[in-house]
Amino acid sequence: MNLNGKPGSIEMTHQYIARCRQILDTIESQTPQIQQAARWFADTILAGRMVHVFGSGHSRIMVEEMWPRYGSFPGFNPIVELSLTFHNLVVGANGQRQAMFLENVPGLADRILRNYTLTDQDAALIISSSGCNVVPIEMAELFQRQGVKVVALITKEHSEKSTSKRADGRKLSDFADLILDTGAPIGDAMLAIPGLDTPVAPGSTVGGAVLVNSIKAEIAKLLTEAGRPPKVLSAGVVVGAERAVELFESAYDEHAHRLAKLYENVGIPSYVSEPNQ
Repeated sequence: MNLNGKPGSIEMTHQYIARCRQILDTIESQTPQIQQAARWFADTILAGRMVHVFGSGHSRIMVEEMWPRYGSFPGFNPIVELSLTFHNLVVGANGQRQAMFLENVPGLADRILRNYTLTDQDAALIISSSGCNVVPIEMAELFQRQGVKVVALITKEHSEKSTSKRADGRKLSDFADLILDTGAPIGDAMLAIPGLDTPVAPGSTVGGAVLVNSIKAEIAKLLTEAGRPPKVLSAGVVVGAERAVELFESAYDEHAHRLAKLYENVGIPSYVSEPNQ
């Protein structure tokens, strides 16, 4: 087929959509795990605490998919470290090479979490398709040390076949209380093109987005049943302009109030942190 050959283009589109349907089947088979994650996260949110969501590299996409965006609600602490996720320059200052280097620097996770006061009422969702980069692994390890339940979102097949960048060989799955699988294949890219020796079109983003939104929906149901319906960011065209503004303002304020709890007892006390100050 030439560049204008529609049949060839349609064939690749059909193949990709078919692979995505397989991913959906894999995710649906994990419904009990999704519901368990949602129960843990709902308990954290009902306690007035936050679910910490972290991913380096392109896993940042899932962090921002969870919160804040339309159809989402407060209760999540999106930890997006720009030094690990700022991809659009590609090369030069703040380029991709540096980000890929930094996500395997031991000790960086500890520096990130030094900013927060954690409790065993918190929960965490750590996203890493390979589950083999150092910073996400150390984040999960540090969360578990604080009694925080960790849900790992990985590509199981890819992670099992990959080699950890951590010196002891341990992976994200080794520090997870529960594991969710995006359903993507080894290497992530899903389609083979005749004449091209490398596959194209990744699938982990599709699987990851379906997983986090499934969790989100389950949490919203649990919060509503508990008498604490979430403040969902909603479009004016759906709820009316006035209600939309009210929801946005109240949701952002609730996020600030939850976040304040993560900062108020951080590290070395000062007179500011004393009661009644």
